[in-house]
Amino acid sequence: MEFEGLKAIVTGGSSGIGAATARTLLARGARVAVLDLRTDGTPEGAVAIACDVTDAERVPVAVAEAVELLGGLDVLVNNAGIGAAGAIDANDDAEWHRVLDVNVVAIARVTRAALPALRASEHAAIVNTCSGAALVGLPNRALYSATKGAVAALTVAMAADHVREGIRVNAVAPGTADTPWVGRLLDAAEDREQAAAALRARQPIGRLVTADEIAHAIAYLASPAAGSTTAAVLPVDGGMSSLRV
Repeated sequence: MEFEGLKAIVTGGSSGIGAATARTLLARGARVAVLDLRTDGTPEGAVAIACDVTDAERVPVAVAEAVELLGGLDVLVNNAGIGAAGAIDANDDAEWHRVLDVNVVAIARVTRAALPALRASEHAAIVNTCSGAALVGLPNRALYSATKGAVAALTVAMAADHVREGIRVNAVAPGTADTPWVGRLLDAAEDREQAAAALRARQPIGRLVTADEIAHAIAYLASPAAGSTTAAVLPVDGGMSSLRV
């Protein structure tokens, strides 16, 4: 129960990795608020707050509401994100701006709103959800990889800016995970089973990463027990970024 008495916000916390993270933090003693477009999947025990992380007016209000309901803030998990497929010529400018807004600018937007409460915490930690796509080149992921590469760079820059304030900033870099988004990607494939096999094959462990495995990594980075860990981008990718077997 290393999170006993601590308060956490998880963006995109009503499904997939975010919901798994919210459940993990709750199970380890934290009070948790979930910010998501749709809150119907919010784990039991968490505070559900509807929020579009691209809405510059709504985000500060939602974060303030979460901080008030929780009674403070110690952990911020910037998990909200969307995918994109295709090579560099597959997406127009509008789509580039949309995905960058959700995956990168929203981290700045939410973190700005949360900083005053985090500065008041004795165990302040921020964990950003990055991706293995930031670490290795994957085909047909130009836009998505660009945004996650930005998240990796942003993470270490934030860590440098806030280390003297006692705020640790880290990121997880998952491989292909068994989440609803990947399920929709497979559903859109011409041959679902072939596409699923290809995703499994590119990870040396031979299977997709689970949302719970990523959630446990996020919890480690957010925990006071990791008090000397900052500016880390932790791969949780079944060896995809580092092994050739």
